[in-house]
Amino acid sequence: MDLRFTAEEEAFRADVREFIHREMSPELSTAIAQGEGYDPELWAQTRTLRKKLAAKNWIAISWPKEYGGEGKPQIYQAIFKEELAYWRCPGIDPQAYQIGPSLILHGSEEQKTRYLGGIARAEVTWCQGFSEPNAGSDLASLQTRAVADGDEFVINGQKIWTSGAHVADYIHLLARTDPDAPKHRGISYFLFPMSTPGITVKPIRQMDNGQGFNEVYFDNVRIPQDSLFGELNRGWYVATTTLDFERSNVANSAASRRSLDDLLEYAKETPAGRRMFNNPTIRHKFADAYIQNQVSRMLSYRVISMQNHGLVPNMEASLAKTFSSDANANVAWFAMETIGLMGQLEPDQPYAPLNGHIERIYLRTGCRVGGGSPEIQRNIIAQRGLGLPR
Repeated sequence: MDLRFTAEEEAFRADVREFIHREMSPELSTAIAQGEGYDPELWAQTRTLRKKLAAKNWIAISWPKEYGGEGKPQIYQAIFKEELAYWRCPGIDPQAYQIGPSLILHGSEEQKTRYLGGIARAEVTWCQGFSEPNAGSDLASLQTRAVADGDEFVINGQKIWTSGAHVADYIHLLARTDPDAPKHRGISYFLFPMSTPGITVKPIRQMDNGQGFNEVYFDNVRIPQDSLFGELNRGWYVATTTLDFERSNVANSAASRRSLDDLLEYAKETPAGRRMFNNPTIRHKFADAYIQNQVSRMLSYRVISMQNHGLVPNMEASLAKTFSSDANANVAWFAMETIGLMGQLEPDQPYAPLNGHIERIYLRTGCRVGGGSPEIQRNIIAQRGLGLPR
């Protein structure tokens, strides 16, 4: 097994990195680190940056050429996502990397033509309508209804924790279409514009001061029949593919490695940090954190290797997601424990180490449930990976 990148792959990484350093403003990078990237002015910068990336054909570099990509191996997409995550560059729409590959696998030709080009050209932003107030990790318990009415579906219900809904152009949504069927078998998957009448979005301010989450209400929202993605009442089986793409994201380990690198630089370059770094226990914890981060990265590359061979990871994606979520949380806990009380200072407060980034990543450790809680992931690993009974 050769884990080295080829010369061409390393050249691509260098090109992406050079682009980021040239095109991204420092204030945008800082805002992403602090969870404030949806500020209207900064959001406009993000959209401009995405257009520039799209002009280089990088947004969907591993998609087939007929759908706006370059047909490159999946490793190029992984390198691209890693560099953006490490340098805190908001150059991609995370939801597009979930719904896009799912469309390539399960969408009709008309749907691929309608949606994939807009994603590759960075013309649209997507949000995900999955979670509900009483259906999070147990997603199959969702109650939002879609009822057929002539050549339309009428949707009523509520979604929550919908990242980016307040700026999204489209939503990919699960709704119950057969209330009498077993809960996994009566769900359908839909794609439609967020501008459709009857949709109300209410932002949720997060405890880390971010403004990404939203509640979304659907009041007699009428969408055409061709909004159906996949087969009627079999949306669950398409959605599991979408979730597998969400859980296999190599960007998680890259973002966590940046936090570790920043903390290590602080430990080396400041008087307080040098005193901290001279503690053997702290040095060993640094080593443990870097080892965990590298394991997380390799688990993600295992998933990418499977995708490169035309496979859709399942248990492997859950394994990567579970380990990376815990490893990232360990970095935040380690940073807070190491820095001490000053680590609780918020961004822009005097004496806040790393401009308050430690406080931000510590507060975000609760986001381990995003994409499915650790308990759900372990159930998938046990049942589909180890063959254990339910």
